[in-house]
Formats: sequence, structure tokens, C-alpha cells
Amino acid sequence: MSIHLTPTDLRASTLGGLCDGAVHLPGDAAYETARLPWNVAVDQRPAAVALPSTVAHVQQVVRAAADAGLRIAPQTTGHNAGPLVAQGLDDVVVVRTERLRQVTIDPARRTARAEGGAVWLDATEPAADHGLAALHGSSPDVGIAGYTLGGGIGWYARKLGLASNSVTAIELVTADGEHVRADASENRELFWALRGGGGSFGVVTAIEFRLHPIETAYAGMLVWDRDHAERVLRRWADWAPGAPESVTTSLRFLNLPPLPAIPEPLRGRSVVAIDGAVLDCDAQARSILGLLRGLGPEIDTFGRVPARSLTRLHLDPEGPTPGVSDASLLGELTDTAIDTLLAEVGPGSTTSLLSTELRQLGGALGRAPEGHGALGSIDAAYGLFAVAVAATPEMAMQGQLDAHQVTAALEPWSTGRSYLNFAENAVDPRTGYDESAWLQLKGIRSAYDPDDRFVGNHRVPRLFEHGAVTP
Repeated sequence: MSIHLTPTDLRASTLGGLCDGAVHLPGDAAYETARLPWNVAVDQRPAAVALPSTVAHVQQVVRAAADAGLRIAPQTTGHNAGPLVAQGLDDVVVVRTERLRQVTIDPARRTARAEGGAVWLDATEPAADHGLAALHGSSPDVGIAGYTLGGGIGWYARKLGLASNSVTAIELVTADGEHVRADASENRELFWALRGGGGSFGVVTAIEFRLHPIETAYAGMLVWDRDHAERVLRRWADWAPGAPESVTTSLRFLNLPPLPAIPEPLRGRSVVAIDGAVLDCDAQARSILGLLRGLGPEIDTFGRVPARSLTRLHLDPEGPTPGVSDASLLGELTDTAIDTLLAEVGPGSTTSLLSTELRQLGGALGRAPEGHGALGSIDAAYGLFAVAVAATPEMAMQGQLDAHQVTAALEPWSTGRSYLNFAENAVDPRTGYDESAWLQLKGIRSAYDPDDRFVGNHRVPRLFEHGAVTP
């Protein structure tokens, strides 16, 4: 049987043998495994998948792809692969950095250096051994680079801000195949763009960031049956805007499947849960949480815990998982907004959504610190994120409809902006930035990638690209 190769197939075949043989093309035995992103509901089929294990490998792939007229999409884990696939991958080499995992902790300087494929557990565990904590997210297996390039919101966010603003240096391979360092004194424009501007500027091979002297936190979860959702949501919405910056919480409506992995008291149930962390002494933390605890949760796990445990506090799934979602940023939660949300996912709802989450923002997240990057702050009170399990095409279709229905219902209270790390569908990326930052990002992209080699999952266009001249 003859195999017909397209012109793109022929161009991609020129990359064969790079990365010590770890470049996989459609039809290769290893391609079907290598192409899979973390969110396996996304059908990612690029022209090739490269798995470099050294910086030199990354440089080889970038240069060879350019010579072959192919584009490059950097990817650590593929948690947020949907917007990338929506752009089309027929002429794209996905560079998976998962083999670059080394992390070095400098306890004296309170810094970490993580290679481009490291996930948060690779850094939080060794940092905790020195009594230090990073501004990690709620998922232990999210890639550090992708999370941080998009901003990064975690359990210390209202006190310490976005993770991107704790970055001290980034090393990456640029469009010409050069390996460069960007920090406050070298390649400063690029350093600014990378901190919140996403993956449109190169393949990150290492990222350095500050650590914080946090050994423990007062953290945990409060759980009620969904029948109590209205009083819990109204109390939390009244409490959250004025809560001290030392506390960061999330409120979720959860429809938990009857699976052995779910703790028995919650298995197969619909509940409302508040989880989070307080960076304060026990007495002050108890005082801060008093109004919420006054609602009499059936489960209350809040207490003094090691900081290393916070990577799994949210109980986010680990390993490849199929999911569909939608997200938005909300400026406020009025009584009418609360009524609307309860009608969508509260008692009596038949939604297919696994989780509908409101992430408490404000505090340090609302202030751009001196020397900040492209995303200095988030001007919103809450982040809304609705997700459904997509184990079958039918579940994916229904889940996507239900997720969109929630965000559409709450559109009157949306800020009109996006937090792109939560945007797992294709959105206009300019909604992630203010007008000035968006214009600067396009200019820097034009300077560092004039031939449009890199494809970020939320792509920043070049300054004079068709349709991209205006901010």
C-alpha cells in the first residue's frame, strides 16, 4: 500500500532524527501518545511533536522548523490546549518541554530555577524542605512556565499578587534559534512581555522566581449540601469583598460522581464548598473565617497545615483528564447575579457541570506592583470558571453548552476582560490586557518574531499583521 505524503508531511519529515530521535510524525508509532495534551478532550494533531531534553535540542528544532517553513508551538503539559488547536496545527511543530524538569532551590537567596518542562510539584516539594513556598496554582501538575507566562493565581494571590510578578529571569529560545536570558537588566522589553504575555515569544527553557518564607498556612475546606447553597453563597458574597488580603478563597458548586476516588462522605453528591488559605496566625484566621463557619458546615477541615499541602487543597484532578469549560471575570455579585447563578447551578439544577467556581480576587491582585510585567493586575472581583467532564463526545457537547450557559447568564456582571489562563476556549486575546499593554505586546512580538514562527495558545499578533494594526 502506498502512502501519500502532503507537502507539509514532507517538510515535517526533515525534522526526523532531531532530539536524539524524539521527533514524532503522523504515522509514527509514538506520535499518538506524544501528541496528547493534558486535556485529552482536545484533539491535538500537529505536523510533528518534538520532545527535547536539552537546550541544544530546542535550538535545533526551532531552526529546522524555520528552514522547513513550519511554525512552532511551545507546550509544557497542554492543560490549556483548546485555543491552540482552534488556530490550526497542520503546519505546526509542537515542542513539548516535559523532559526539561530540573529544579534548583537557592534557600539563601529565596529563589528557584525551574527548567521549562517542570510542573509545580517539582518546585513546591524541594522549596518546602527549606521552609519556602512558591506562588503556585491549585493544580499540582500544571506546568510552571505556562502558568506563570499567563499570570498565575494561587492561594497566596490576594496577599502576594500574580506569580508572573515574582519572576526574576526567563531563559528561552527565540525565533532565530538563539538562547537568550531576559531579566530586569538584559532584554528588558522581552522580560516585560513574558510576564503575563503568554507563549508567543519563544520556547521557555528555564524560569527563575522568588520564593517566600511560608512554612505553614491556615487552610482547608468547608462543605455544605447543595440545599444550603443560597445562604452560603450570599454570606460568602457579602464577606469576600471586605475580607483581609491575607485570605484567598474559592466557592464551588460541585456535582461529584459516584467514583471510588471521591471521599465517601461526598461521593455522588451535589455540594457547595469553600476552600482557601489564610496567611495569618491561628487566632486571626479563625476570626476571619468566623462568618463562614457560622453557617454550620458539615465538613470543616480548616486548620494549620504545611504549606506543601496546598498544591492539592483544591482536589484538582491529576494526570490526563478530559474536560470542557468556560470562564469570565465578574466585577461584582449583586443580589440579582446571585439569583441568576443559583438558577443555573443551585438546588434543583440539572446541569452537567462538575464544578462551577467563583475565585475570590482583589487585594494585591488588583494592584500593579512596581516593575510589573505585561499583566500587572486583574481588575475584577471574581473569576468565574465552569467545567464539565468530557469522557464522551456527547458529554463534551452537553458540558460545553452548560458551561457557556452559566457565563452567558452572568454576562451582565462581566468586566468584559479575560484572565487567559482560565480561558480554555478561543477568545480574543486582547481582552486579557489593557490597550497600552496590548499595543506593546504586539510591538515586542514583531521585534522578536518578525516571521511569525511561534504560536501561543492565546496568540499575540505582530504589530502590522493583517487585522492587528489597531490595539
